[in-house]
Amino acid sequence: MALLDQVYLEMIQYNSGDARRIQHFVKVHSFARIIGITEGLEAEALEILEVATYVHDIGIKNAEAEYGRSDGQIQEQLGPDEAKKMLKCIGYDDQIIDRVAYLVGHHHTYTAIEGMDYQILVEADFLVNLFEDQASQAAIASVRKKVFKTQTGLKILDWMYA
Repeated sequence: MALLDQVYLEMIQYNSGDARRIQHFVKVHSFARIIGITEGLEAEALEILEVATYVHDIGIKNAEAEYGRSDGQIQEQLGPDEAKKMLKCIGYDDQIIDRVAYLVGHHHTYTAIEGMDYQILVEADFLVNLFEDQASQAAIASVRKKVFKTQTGLKILDWMYA
């Protein structure tokens, strides 16, 4: 079994009993993958992006247990170490683990986005969150203007909210 598929299954098990969280990361992965492919990411960058989409919210479980909440800042604090542990056990090399941990630790930080993998993760997460949160047209327009940069992400956003 491919390492990426192991991450997928491990995250389903990690979020056992929480269908909403599982559905969320599956949808984020799906959008990110098609954006990454369409935008021409190289194979290793696409692998990093896909792994990051599966584990991007891994900090939520510990945040809720420790703090009773899971806002973005706490997710960014608690997520990277948890992601590193999981990815190390699965067998990823340190270079991939470090980049994924960086993305997990910044996926709610929308200023100074560094790298196409980071940009796509943020866009894919927004595509799902805007729908799941039933965002207003004004909120969608604001996020479109402030966050979205890839041509594919913009097209998908526009198609979803035409």
